[in-house]
Amino acid sequence: MVIKETRSDKIFNFINYFLLACVFLICLYPLWFIIIASISNPDLVNGGQVWFWPKDISFDGYKSLFADDGVMRGYVNTLIYTTGGTLINLAVTLPAAYALSRRDFVGRKFFTLMFLFTMFFSGGLIPSYLLMGNLHLMNTYASMILPGLVGTYNMILIRNYFQSIPQDLEDACMIDGAGQFTTFYKIIIPVSTPILATVALWLAVGHWNSWFDVLLYMRNEERMTLQIILRRIVLEGTQQLLDMSSNSTLDDTQVVSSDGLKAATIYVATLPILLVYPFVQKYFVKGIMVGSVKG
Repeated sequence: MVIKETRSDKIFNFINYFLLACVFLICLYPLWFIIIASISNPDLVNGGQVWFWPKDISFDGYKSLFADDGVMRGYVNTLIYTTGGTLINLAVTLPAAYALSRRDFVGRKFFTLMFLFTMFFSGGLIPSYLLMGNLHLMNTYASMILPGLVGTYNMILIRNYFQSIPQDLEDACMIDGAGQFTTFYKIIIPVSTPILATVALWLAVGHWNSWFDVLLYMRNEERMTLQIILRRIVLEGTQQLLDMSSNSTLDDTQVVSSDGLKAATIYVATLPILLVYPFVQKYFVKGIMVGSVKG
């Protein structure tokens, strides 16, 4: 049966499409402007002559960016932090969420309240810094991962999703002889792809954009991340701060506009997340909604 749209329905749909198109353009334009600004003449950009298309195209900013050892090293460090941190976070959060989702787990409400307590109260910045020093974790990869090992919000979201899975599915696995670990890894995890993809992207974006922890706990330039390099370039805006090592391949005669360098660095730092997001976007609505309607 085909339902014919009324005049009011057509007007309503038109307004919706128009508003969505406006929101899309508002969100897209800043990203597009960064791209065209990174390859345009900085004088034209600063003079307001670059709006939609690049002018006087030059890739000197990108050449300078990738010619420096510090940038590539920061890229590698950021990939290590992001990949390792996301996998370790999920490896710890998933079993905790599954345990708290089990109705036969003794003390489930107590442990849930203990986790929730950490969302509202913490030791603060100085105690956290002293703790990392006393544990001898300064200047280590662990200092980037362990402080946020378990995100309470993510754990509660995953727990709620696990609770939405029919109990009959687990009972059938138990009847067939599967234990708790087998049921968890071979049944629960595969059917929880939407929430796992959603939380994994949140964790990855958080690790990728993280810079304050690096600023606090890292003193070794060899382990600085791309975001720290971006921060230096954006705040200082000088070519000298891009050279984070004595092995820079840039000549002293090479002069690159700081504005072009800033735009190129921002775009390079944002690109990986933009490439990953479309592949997991389809899981967002299902993952968040199913994981949030049942407490």
